[in-house]
Amino acid sequence: MLIGLLTAIAASICYGTGSVLQAVGSRRAARMSPTAAGTTAHGGPNLSSTAKAAMTWEFIVGTILDFVGFGLGALAARLLPLFLSQTVISANLVITAVLSVKMLGIRLSRKEWTSIGVVCTALVLLATAAGHEGGHHAPMSTHWWLLGITLVLMVGGTVAVRLLGGGAAILAGLLSGLGFGALGVGVRILNGVDPFDLATLLADPALYAILVAGIGGMYLHTVALQIGSVNGATAALVVGETVLPGAIGVLWLGDASRQGLAWLAVLGFVMAVAGAVAVAWYGKHEGSDEGAGGGAGEGATEPVPEPVG
Repeated sequence: MLIGLLTAIAASICYGTGSVLQAVGSRRAARMSPTAAGTTAHGGPNLSSTAKAAMTWEFIVGTILDFVGFGLGALAARLLPLFLSQTVISANLVITAVLSVKMLGIRLSRKEWTSIGVVCTALVLLATAAGHEGGHHAPMSTHWWLLGITLVLMVGGTVAVRLLGGGAAILAGLLSGLGFGALGVGVRILNGVDPFDLATLLADPALYAILVAGIGGMYLHTVALQIGSVNGATAALVVGETVLPGAIGVLWLGDASRQGLAWLAVLGFVMAVAGAVAVAWYGKHEGSDEGAGGGAGEGATEPVPEPVG
C-alpha cells in the first residue's frame, strides 16, 4: 500500500509539472503564430498550431514528464484500488495550480484555493478509507468493450472539440480525462503482464485501448491547454480520470474500502469530484482574465509573461 501511494504521488507530481510546462509551450507557440493561421473556422486550434505547440522545448519536457508519470501511474494502478490510485494521481491539479501561479502569472481566487483545499482533504479521506485491491482479470468481452468505448470517446471527442472550437476547453479536458481513466482501467486488466507473455500481451484488446486512450488523451489535453484555463482544463481532466475508473474498480474489479469505512471512501470520492468541478467552473470564468494578461487562448494578442522559474 505504501509503495503504491508513493508511486501515485510521484506520478501526480510529474503530471502536474508537465501540464504547466505544456501550457507554457502552447502559449508561446500561440504568441509566435498569426491568429488566423492557428485556428479552425470554428475558432479552435488546428492541427498545425497544435503541432507547433508540441515543438517548443517546454512542451517537449512536459511530455517527457507525462510519460514518466504514465509509467508510475500504471504501476500504481496495479498496486492500489483504482478509486485511490486515480484520485491520488488526479491531485496533480494542486501541483498545476501552484506552479501556474509562478510560471504563467495566474492569480487564483479564494474560491479556487478553497476548492483545491477540498480536493486535498478528500485525498486524505480516501487514503484513510482505502482497503484491499481487487483482481487484475476481467472477461475478454470487457477488454473489447473497453477498446470500443475508448475509440468512440477519443475519435468522436476529437471531432466534437474541433467543431465546437474555442469554447470547448472544458469538454476537451473532460474527454482527455476519460481517456486517461480508460488507460488506467486498461493497465489494470491487461493480460500478459504477470507473468510476462508477449504473445498474450499483443493479443489483448486492452493493450490497444491503452494506446488509443494515451494518444487521444494527450492530444485533447493539448487542445484544452491551448484554448482555455490551465487550471479549469486540468480540473475537468481530474473528473474524467477519477469517476469512471473508480466506479469500474468497485463495481467490476473488486476494489474495496476498509471494513466499516465505506462511508468515508464515498465522502472522499464525492468531495474530490466536487472540488475538481468547482476548480474547473471557476477556472473557466478566470480564463478571460488569463487570456487578457497571459495569452490563454490560441491567437491571443497580448504579450505573454515569460516563465520565471
